[in-house]
Amino acid sequence: MSTADRKPFLEARQQISKAGTVNFWFSRFASRTAQIVGHPYVFFSALAILVIWGLTGPYFHYSDTWQLVINTGTSVVTFLVVFLIQNTQNRDAKALHLKLDELIRSHHPASDDLIDIEKLSDEELDALEKKYEAIRKRCEARREQKVKSVA
Repeated sequence: MSTADRKPFLEARQQISKAGTVNFWFSRFASRTAQIVGHPYVFFSALAILVIWGLTGPYFHYSDTWQLVINTGTSVVTFLVVFLIQNTQNRDAKALHLKLDELIRSHHPASDDLIDIEKLSDEELDALEKKYEAIRKRCEARREQKVKSVA
């Protein structure tokens, strides 16, 4: 990669290194939280909490307060984790698109028209899908012709 090609990457890195920003802090926090929440031990811990909560029902006579504890706890955790995970997914999707764009850009036979197609409307994406489905069918037909001609 030439120095000119690396310039946008290096500039982005320098901006990221300014660790005092809220976006930087939140991105790192969201990524780490998503990793932790996605770990099997966290799932089994949550399951254990539910079992313990269920077993304490008779002790608390299945009171409204007993029910409110689990309802409030799960609602608050779910509410907060949804935003953290969405942030992580948004960043991962953006990074993936940028990587694919770079691969398309760097591969000379590839069509540069596909760079940034995620920004197209649903109708435009449907039209592209039909175009590539037709290409796939033509390729499949050629393969079948080759197989028939060899046999």
